[in-house]
Amino acid sequence: MDAIYPGDAWEDVEPRAAGFDPAALEQFTEGLRALTTTSFMVVSRGRVAYRYGDVSEVSYLASTRKSILSLLYGPHVASGRIDLGLTLEQLGIDDVKGLQPAERRATIRDILTSRSGVYYPAGSPGGDDDGTPPRGSHAPGTRFHYNNWDFNVAGAIFEQLTGIAVHDALRDQLAIPLGFEDFDRDRQRMLGYPDRSRFLAYHMFLSGRDMARVGLLALRGGRWNGQQVVPESWVRESTAPHVQPEDMQGRFADRGLGYGYYWWLPMHSQAPEWEGAFLASGHYGQFILGLPRLDLLMVHRRAITDERAMRRNAGIDLGDLPSVSSTQMVVLGQAVLDARA
Repeated sequence: MDAIYPGDAWEDVEPRAAGFDPAALEQFTEGLRALTTTSFMVVSRGRVAYRYGDVSEVSYLASTRKSILSLLYGPHVASGRIDLGLTLEQLGIDDVKGLQPAERRATIRDILTSRSGVYYPAGSPGGDDDGTPPRGSHAPGTRFHYNNWDFNVAGAIFEQLTGIAVHDALRDQLAIPLGFEDFDRDRQRMLGYPDRSRFLAYHMFLSGRDMARVGLLALRGGRWNGQQVVPESWVRESTAPHVQPEDMQGRFADRGLGYGYYWWLPMHSQAPEWEGAFLASGHYGQFILGLPRLDLLMVHRRAITDERAMRRNAGIDLGDLPSVSSTQMVVLGQAVLDARA
């Protein structure tokens, strides 16, 4: 595998030199034009084989932030600062209306696999609220449920145990060492409903090409330009299937996706190209898809305005927008594979 990394900017390579049929990619472009896609990147062996739209446009990541938080955890788990076996009770985690004794037994590992058994109302939108079970109905570690309470408290736990704000860690652990081109620390912010929950969402605003750097880091086992930015063992553990597709609940059932530590795992196909694939997925169509077997990375964006992101996270119902789903993103990933020469 060639150790190719972007320097100050991404290097483009002719599609045919990267093993793609230009005519097939043109057909792929026509397909994107029929969708809500604002930008798309294909990175093959560290070089950009395909671009569509403005990959420098910075926009709201929605739930893609969760996969990035997973990467931020890695060095601190390795150093011993974060012990995944600690419980919410040991951490002193509580919320506005109080947690139940059984909920307090959830561990950080349960939180990272979205199996906490804590069905407390989340302080931000984006979870499977309609499918939330009654509180106390499932023991920690026994049932997957996509609840933003888990994801938001994971950010608070990170800050409590490391003493570092999530957005400062994003800057220092990823943006600086990976050479983000469009990062603005002041644009990152906490959003949500403080009267509902103490734990707000640590929202991130990045460009498509900086998302691609994050994806390439994960694709390369946490290494970047000769430096082990995230422990390789952590990347393997967090992109391993801790939740199988058949154990998915609610609106995530029957999608053929497993789940690691805040990474979705496309497991719909036995094709060898998809072995070890991982997916970061955010509302409106924000995706990072990695296929380690091919050293191939794809980024999909459906950029939205900051105003819409703020209003959504303030609980203002703006109605939804048409967007690409995680299932459609897997289909787009296969279409890219089919465009290989």
